[in-house]
Amino acid sequence: MFTAAAESFLKQAREIQEEELRRFASRVAAVLQGPEPGPEAADCLQRLHLSVAASKYPRRLDGKFVDLLQTVLCSPKSPEQIQLLCAAILREMSPCNDLTLSCDEIRDTKLLSLVSSVLLAQGNKKAEVSAVGQRIVKVLERRLPEGQSARYLLPVLSNVIRLSPESLTEEQTNVISKKMADWLRYASTQQGVAQPSGGFFSTPRTRQPGPVTEVDGAIATDFFTVLSVGQYYTEDQWLNVQAFSMLRNWLLCYGAKGLKPPNSDDKSGMDRSVVSVVSTTSTAGRLLPPKDRLREKAFEYCQRLIEQSNRRPLKKDDGDLQKACLIEAVTIMDIICEQDSSYVYRSVSFLKVLHSRISGDATYARALLPIARFFLNHGKTAAVDSDAIYKHLFTDIPAQLFHNPSLAFEFVQFCKDNTQLFTETSSVFRQSFPNLFKFLAWNSPPLISEFVNLLPFLLDASTAIEIFHLLLDLPCLTAALDVQLRSTALPTSERACDPAVKPTTCLEAFRHPQYKSMFQYLLRTKSAPEEAPQRLIPLRQLLGSLSSSPRVVQCAETVPVLLELFFRVVAEFADARLINQLVVLLLQRSDQLYEIPAFKDDVYRVLSSQLVMLCKLRPALVVELSTEILEFSGTVSNIQNKEAIFTHLVWAVGEYLSVSYDKRCTVEQISRFFETLEAMLFEITQLRPLASTPSYAPRAISVLMATLTKLAARSQDLIPRVSMFLSKMRTFVQNPAVTSVYSEEDLEEILIRATELMNLLKMPSVAQFVFTPPVDVASTRFQREVNETLPFALRIVTRLLEPAPGFVPG
Repeated sequence: MFTAAAESFLKQAREIQEEELRRFASRVAAVLQGPEPGPEAADCLQRLHLSVAASKYPRRLDGKFVDLLQTVLCSPKSPEQIQLLCAAILREMSPCNDLTLSCDEIRDTKLLSLVSSVLLAQGNKKAEVSAVGQRIVKVLERRLPEGQSARYLLPVLSNVIRLSPESLTEEQTNVISKKMADWLRYASTQQGVAQPSGGFFSTPRTRQPGPVTEVDGAIATDFFTVLSVGQYYTEDQWLNVQAFSMLRNWLLCYGAKGLKPPNSDDKSGMDRSVVSVVSTTSTAGRLLPPKDRLREKAFEYCQRLIEQSNRRPLKKDDGDLQKACLIEAVTIMDIICEQDSSYVYRSVSFLKVLHSRISGDATYARALLPIARFFLNHGKTAAVDSDAIYKHLFTDIPAQLFHNPSLAFEFVQFCKDNTQLFTETSSVFRQSFPNLFKFLAWNSPPLISEFVNLLPFLLDASTAIEIFHLLLDLPCLTAALDVQLRSTALPTSERACDPAVKPTTCLEAFRHPQYKSMFQYLLRTKSAPEEAPQRLIPLRQLLGSLSSSPRVVQCAETVPVLLELFFRVVAEFADARLINQLVVLLLQRSDQLYEIPAFKDDVYRVLSSQLVMLCKLRPALVVELSTEILEFSGTVSNIQNKEAIFTHLVWAVGEYLSVSYDKRCTVEQISRFFETLEAMLFEITQLRPLASTPSYAPRAISVLMATLTKLAARSQDLIPRVSMFLSKMRTFVQNPAVTSVYSEEDLEEILIRATELMNLLKMPSVAQFVFTPPVDVASTRFQREVNETLPFALRIVTRLLEPAPGFVPG
């Protein structure tokens, strides 16, 4: 957060108008054109930079002023601070058409770095990236003059390879690879000397600089690395640090170019294995090509970093640096082994020892990810069983550290990036999905997009049912994790519970025998498909007190998105048995949701639309699941509490309960459904005293009428019953008790639909064709078009039977 003064400055900078900015730029120009730009010029440039940078909209300055900034930037008389500010302003204005800068003739490395940063910010419109890259390499190729430093150029080179790796030639990359190998391996092990600051007392007696030390204070006995500690650093030590910081990108861009496949002449796997083992011997006695030599020195450097990470640091910051370097070192070793498999055998045992050392320390959890990635990539090559590493990663880390947001993001990102490898090499990934969902439950908003990509890889026929339950219980899982965290934070003295006393709070229930097994199931670390989720009903009620928690509410908002994705993916591989199971569970679980009203409404909306999709995939389920469907559609409370699901289910009955979709459909089955739905429609449309008339969704009434009409068209003995029922709808909509609870527009729509359906039944053959297409046209484009234009067809039939004044058919 900014201070009040900083906020005020930013607001002024954002609100400055173009005319005022031009006037201020004129004053800055006058100051810069003075004899020697000093503190006043620096202050003016800082204010101008703030004005240009604070707005998200591009600011434009006069072309002459831009020329002046370039002149001051390149002037050898300009103080360093003035040059830095000029470069910063020019970068903020990029891309700039008035720019005339060039780095071709610049010899001073500091100035070359500043000018290059401006050119790289232009977006490569005029091949600036390639020009900068060529110039930087050309300067680095030569011996630098006294007083010039290469460390100002390496960050620029790093930007060049990030923006345009192809801008460097093979020869140039070999030159830099050779220098990087030397910078990494042969930096001084003596500390640097403090630079004099000027003044009378600036040159005390000089003492011989001591050796660099390790993070634990011991004198370093091996070569210098980024984890070596000194009070001051020499030039080559700075280059060592910078070379390591850009090493990963350099290897990815140039490490594998021009390489031949290792051991391409070998005849068998045994031969390749033998050659690889032999190649693990030291290469010190051989002259290697630059890229091979860089890999060798980089590998040694990473080994040294991993050894240094085992030391106990004297400062906390050094401990954080150890962990960051450890992650980078393992990642680089993985890249090196990808490019040259001979390094795999040198790495496997080394990294297994490392894993054993850090796996019990939660502070090193992030470092376990690159180790797991290494074994995913190279475990088969080294013929090692890595399941223990994956099992620890997926079992312990999510369960213990789900509340760490940065780790959660990196963990899920790691899973997403390696899903293909996991599904091919290990069953641990899919078995551990309940643990992965803990990350989502606790960190819903930032992780939802990652889980959208991850979920399809977790789904198959064996996991679909359990994941369906888990998605519906996701807000409940969030609440349970909250209780778990708070329980863990309690003092030991307060964790005891009396089994004989019924718990009154979630914290008491967490350790109570009555609820303990329920919590354990909800917080399980691996798949348990044989367990019955119905056992969670009491726990959902108990955790209801946390339903208004912001974290729980946020989690609940992600469920509809994932549910839609779930059904979309399952539809691609589901067989008849799985589809039937899902429909039954969908109806059952609609009664077993966590009590958040908005959450339930959203879930009902998704489930209703997906129910139609499942019925469309497999229309025969209406006949096969007739008992479950009749039970659900015959319950009046479902119309009010789950109107969306009820309405879509009734529509599916009318659409698919037909011999056209299933030869097993009989007249008796049609009659059973008809009687159930008829009783439902009678129940919700019967006339009651004014004070007790309930209101039902007009859509449900219309769908019930339409479904009864469809069923009657397929069993024409039922037509008189439907016609009589529909004829009574006029009395229903005109009753004062009904008009008091329904809007006029809704009642009008109900009456129109009843009239249209009744008129259609007056022509049974037409009704039968419209509502019960022959088998050979049931799924044709013609019948789809008939269904899409059905409302229009109903209106035409109505007009034919009850012509309006002045209407002449034909």
